[in-house]
Amino acid sequence: MEPAESEMNILSNGKSHDLSDDIGIPLKTMLEEDQFDDPEGGQESEEFLPSADGKKPIRFTDFEGKTSFGMSVFNLGNAIMGSGILGLAYAMANTGILLFWFLLTAIAALSSYSIHLLLKSSGIVGIRAYEQLGYRAFGTPGKMAAGIAITLQNIGAMSSYLYIVKSELPLVIQAFLKADPNSDLWYLNGNYLVILVSASVILPLALMKQLGYLGYTSGFSLSCMVFFLTAVIFKKFQIPCPFEEFSANSSAAHLSLNVSSHVHEYSSDVVHEDHASDCTPRMLTINSQTAYTVPILAFAFVCHPEVLPIYTELRNPTQKKMQKVSNVSILVMYTMYSLAALFGYLTFYDKVEPELLHTYSRIDPYDTLILCVRVAVLTAVTLTVPIVLFPVRRAILQMLFPSKSFNWLRHIAIALTLLTFINMLVIFAPNILGIFGIIGATSAPCLIFIFPAVFYIRIVPKEEEPLNSLPKILAFCFAALGVSFMVMSLSFIIIDWTAGGGLAAGGH
Repeated sequence: MEPAESEMNILSNGKSHDLSDDIGIPLKTMLEEDQFDDPEGGQESEEFLPSADGKKPIRFTDFEGKTSFGMSVFNLGNAIMGSGILGLAYAMANTGILLFWFLLTAIAALSSYSIHLLLKSSGIVGIRAYEQLGYRAFGTPGKMAAGIAITLQNIGAMSSYLYIVKSELPLVIQAFLKADPNSDLWYLNGNYLVILVSASVILPLALMKQLGYLGYTSGFSLSCMVFFLTAVIFKKFQIPCPFEEFSANSSAAHLSLNVSSHVHEYSSDVVHEDHASDCTPRMLTINSQTAYTVPILAFAFVCHPEVLPIYTELRNPTQKKMQKVSNVSILVMYTMYSLAALFGYLTFYDKVEPELLHTYSRIDPYDTLILCVRVAVLTAVTLTVPIVLFPVRRAILQMLFPSKSFNWLRHIAIALTLLTFINMLVIFAPNILGIFGIIGATSAPCLIFIFPAVFYIRIVPKEEEPLNSLPKILAFCFAALGVSFMVMSLSFIIIDWTAGGGLAAGGH
């Protein structure tokens, strides 16, 4: 079998296909046969049925789609939900409430439109792998570009999640055990803990054959983030504004015997006067940090590498059904993002930090509720890593082993190699977040905006939609928007590096 032929063998409906059969067939006829836009599922569901001769067809996956609608929503929602939710209150503080909601709404709508382009392209050619869409659009360069972008983006995302485990888990254990922070106990060492979590939790989940089974862990992960959101809302009504620092509270306790209550009341009034303006919400704010908000929000909805694998495993899949899964997931995450940002901002206003939980620690680092929230966030990001690993493994398989059937040894080896590499990054490269910033600024716009648009333009036949048709004009504009996002993000990162700042290292 020639390599070019083997890559094209996995075509519409997953059936074996001979390139020589296409020579005398008009393109329009081929595309009509591969069209999957009928409302009942029609030919699209044939990918999961035996071929007419009784032989098992060649498919991207060697199992039928069995994942329910709800589990698919959990999986995609978990893929969308990242550590970026911790920084949205800070983003709102630097844009104002109205501008933040406008940007969040626009980017959520653009993300849904981007998934529509992916699903439409996928439905026309019957392919449900991002890399193979790139192959059908631009040949091997398109497949390699998509595979590399997915690999880089998701490795960056997984590393950012494990950085949270490395930095937050020792602090949580220390707070619960009231341990000495200067002690050399192994369970307070983030490097040991990140290896332990990777080996005991992430690896077993990453070795699962089907992504659909992770719907249960995804549901639990999302429930952890709902707990985080509930705590943020609850704390809004508990914490006064302006809040007092934990160190200030401690100092006040020591000085209370030497300072009269009259003087204390007077000083409190002065503090209140000085900070009264800090406790007023702002509808619109423009400052030097505002420009970072757009990339942060754009990256908060990155889930596109996971869309087609989840589509493949959806029970009774149709384009309309998968679009509904995507819309529901995006709507749920949009609601959670909005509430977390709003109540986090209204708690601390201009004093909110880039990582929201750190701001709560300034008030009381031993607050039991906040410690439980930290555990919930750690659980959520830990359970997200296996979801993000699946598309990376699939991209590697499509790039290196496009014609190979499923093999357990290869499946396990790729997962082990990826997790080992990411753990080494997290442990031995403490300043690598800047590199992840560059990766995110290039791969994320490609995956969200540029690739779905250009694949759509190339794959949808001109007979069906001419280049001057409205859908393709919109796709052109969408690709141009992605290029502008990329240029803008890279510019901000380079300017930040030049100025000696560290804001370029945002997380997903």
